[in-house]
Amino acid sequence: MEEKKFDINSLIGFLLIGAILIWVMYNNQPTPEEAASEGATTEQVEATPAASATQEAAVAVVDTTQSDSLALEKYKASMGAFAYGMASGAGEGTTVIENDVVKLTVNNKGGQITEAVLKEFHTYDSVPVYLVKDGNAEFNLTLGTTDNRTLNTGDLYFEPVLSENGDNKVLSMRLKAGENKYLEYRYELKPGDYLVDFTVRSQGLNGILNSNQEVKLDWNVKALRQNKSIEYENRYTRLTYSHDGDISKLGQMGDDSETETDLKWISYRQHFFSTILASKTPFKTASLYSENLVEEESDTAKYTKLYKTQIPLEIQGGELTYNMHWYYGPTDLKVFKKYEEFDFEDSVPFGWGIFGFINKHVFTPLYDMLSSVLPYGIAIVVMTILVRIVLSPVTYKSYLSQAKMKVLRPEITEINEKFKDNPMKRQQETMKLYGKAGVSPMSGCVPALLQLPIFYALFMFFPTAIMLRQKKFLWAEDLSSYDVIAELPFTIPFYGDHVSLFPILASVAIFFYMRMTTGQQQMMQQPTQEGMPDMGKLMKMMLYISPLLMLFFFNNYASGLSLYYFISNLITIVIMLVIKNYIIDEDKIHNQIQENKKKPKKESKFQRKMREMMEQAEEQKKRQGK
Repeated sequence: MEEKKFDINSLIGFLLIGAILIWVMYNNQPTPEEAASEGATTEQVEATPAASATQEAAVAVVDTTQSDSLALEKYKASMGAFAYGMASGAGEGTTVIENDVVKLTVNNKGGQITEAVLKEFHTYDSVPVYLVKDGNAEFNLTLGTTDNRTLNTGDLYFEPVLSENGDNKVLSMRLKAGENKYLEYRYELKPGDYLVDFTVRSQGLNGILNSNQEVKLDWNVKALRQNKSIEYENRYTRLTYSHDGDISKLGQMGDDSETETDLKWISYRQHFFSTILASKTPFKTASLYSENLVEEESDTAKYTKLYKTQIPLEIQGGELTYNMHWYYGPTDLKVFKKYEEFDFEDSVPFGWGIFGFINKHVFTPLYDMLSSVLPYGIAIVVMTILVRIVLSPVTYKSYLSQAKMKVLRPEITEINEKFKDNPMKRQQETMKLYGKAGVSPMSGCVPALLQLPIFYALFMFFPTAIMLRQKKFLWAEDLSSYDVIAELPFTIPFYGDHVSLFPILASVAIFFYMRMTTGQQQMMQQPTQEGMPDMGKLMKMMLYISPLLMLFFFNNYASGLSLYYFISNLITIVIMLVIKNYIIDEDKIHNQIQENKKKPKKESKFQRKMREMMEQAEEQKKRQGK
C-alpha cells in the first residue's frame, strides 16, 4: 500500500526542497441475436432489447479460419458444452468499436480488448498513444463447470454482434454453449466518451456453471512506455485503487502486492494516461500486484510496470451477472470530473494531505485559467509571479527577523564573550536579551515553514500536469519532460546523457540567492559553541551543494518545474533587494529595540518555566562542583 516503499528520486527532491527551506529558515492522480452464415464473413442485423424499435443494427465483419478437423474436434471435446460455439461458427477475428476519442479492437478469442488507442494523443516520438497493444493486456475469466471442467475464456472463441443503441455503439461477444445458452461480454461506447460500459452476464448456464465455485477474473497489463524518459515516466506510473472509501496505492518503484476488500475501482496509471476497471457495486475482494520493469534509463525499453489483479466473482442463482466499466483515457482532472460517481479524480497524483488539496483546488484551476489565455510557458511565469507576490509578506517577515538579529549581534557577542566558560548562564542572558528586545530567534523559521506546503505542492504539480504535455516554450519541446540543448556521447551517473538548460538556470539563480543570504546570515550568526557544528562552514557547504543537487536532480525532470524554480528564485532575489534597500530601515529597528528594552516586560508562563529550569540546572551544576 501507500508508503511501503520510497522512491529515492522523490525523496531526494523532497530533501532538496527541505534543504532550501532550512536555508530560508536561517535566512529567511438485451443483446443482439446472431445469424451466422458460412464463409469468411458474417453479417448480422438485429437490435438489442435495450435499444428502441427504431434502431438500425450495424454490420459486424469477422474473419474466421478453421484448423484441421482433428484439432477442432479435440478443442470441442475440451470445451464440453461450449463446443456449441465452435459448431455455430465462432472463430478467429476482430471487431472495432470506436468514437471520436477512442478506438477499441476486440478479439473473438477471449472476447477481450486487444487494442485501445487514444485518437487525440501521441507519444514523444509521434506515435498514437496505445494503452493496449501487441498482447500487453490480458482479461480472462476462469470458469468451473458441473462436469468438473475448468475453462479459461482467454482461450475460447466468442461470436461478435455489433449494433447501435441510439447514438451509442454496442458490441456483444458471446461464448455459446447452446441455442440460448451463453456467456456474454457486452461493450457499450458513448460518443466522445472514454468510459465503456462493460457487462459480464450468463444466460441459460444454470446447471452448466458450478455454483459452488467462484469465477476468477484475471486482469493483467504491462504498462507501455509513452514518454521520452522511461525512468521519469515510471515514477508516476502506479497502481491506485479505491476501497472502503479510501484511496491507496501499491509501491511506487519496487514490487508490491496487497489484498483488499470493497473495491470501487482499480487504476493502472501510466503517468499521463490510465486504464481503469470500475464497478458501481464494489468488488467484495481483490488481490493486487505491481512489478517494476525499469532498471535504468533506456532508449529501447518498452514497458514500465507489470500490473496484475485477480477478483473472485460470485455466481448467484446459477447465473453470472456483473455491471462494470472500462476507462481508457488521460489522467486528467477535467475529464475525470465527468465521472463524479466513481471519483476517478482521486487517482490523480496531486500529493497527500494539504499538498494535494492545494494542487487540486488552487494550482490546477489557476493554471487552467492562465493557460487558456496565455502561451503555456508564459502561464508558468505568470503563475510563479503570482505565487511569489502572495508569499512576499512571508519573505518580509523572515528578512525583518534577520535584520533584528543583526542589530542585536554586538550585544550577543558581548554576552558570549562574558560567559564563554558558562554555557548555561550564556544561554540565560541571551534569552533575557531577546525578551527585553522583543525579538524571537524562531520568528524567521515560522514564515519559512509556512512556505513548505506551497513548495512541495508545486513540486508535485508540474510533473503530473497533463496540460503541459507536449507544449513548447522557447527551446523546450515538451514542458512536461526535460529540455535538451546538447546530447552527450556518454551517460553521467545520476545526471543522464543530455544537458538541460532550465535546470542550469535554476541552479545559477539559487546559487546567487543563497550567496546573498549567506552574507546576511554570517553577520547575524552567533559564535559556535563547543560541541556544536560550525554553522558558518555548514552554510558555505550548502551554498554549493544545493545548486549542485538541483542541477543533477532536475536534469531529467519536467522542464516546466525547472522553469518555475528559475523564475521563482529570480523574483525572490528582486523582492529581497527591494526589502533590504527600500523597506527595512536598520536604524529604525535599532531604535525600536532600544525602546522595547526600556519597557517592563511581562514574563510568559513558558518563559518563566524555562528560566526556572535553567536556574535549577545551574544551581545543580554549582552543587556538583563543590
